[in-house]
Amino acid sequence: MGEEVDFLMQLFEEFFNGFLRFGVRVSVIGCKSNLPMTLQKCIALTEETTKGYKGLHLVIALNYGGYYDILQSTKNIVNKVMNGLLHVEDINKTLFEQELESKCVSIPNPDLLIRTGGEQRVSNFLLWQLAYTEFYFTNTLFPDFGEKDLKKAILNFQQRHRRFGGRTY
Repeated sequence: MGEEVDFLMQLFEEFFNGFLRFGVRVSVIGCKSNLPMTLQKCIALTEETTKGYKGLHLVIALNYGGYYDILQSTKNIVNKVMNGLLHVEDINKTLFEQELESKCVSIPNPDLLIRTGGEQRVSNFLLWQLAYTEFYFTNTLFPDFGEKDLKKAILNFQQRHRRFGGRTY
């Protein structure tokens, strides 16, 4: 790895170690096996130490991609079927979601995704979870996105008729 990447990984290690003091539950979603071993150990320690914390829950998407999430979920299920732990008939939406990286998050799928900076794509982020999410696009760059912009996005969201695959709510 290059000097810059090594520096970033070291920053992440210091970042994770800081959460052990603040009572924040930390979960990391993404392919951790490609990260440096010292960072993998730091993440594992942080997740294990903070898993019982009941306050804030910080979920960090590190080396995460929606394609990866769906593929690893599929592979886990196939592996369980091949080993006789599951039957094909057992596979459903709930089972699939239990195998996703984001299973550590006990919150519902997003209702609204705000995409800043003029981009109009999801960029391989939470592909499964965004199935019924409403999208709001703004040219405002993230650092400049403030309370006024958030209110505008929420007002826009409130004007929509959500159908969730057919029905209007």
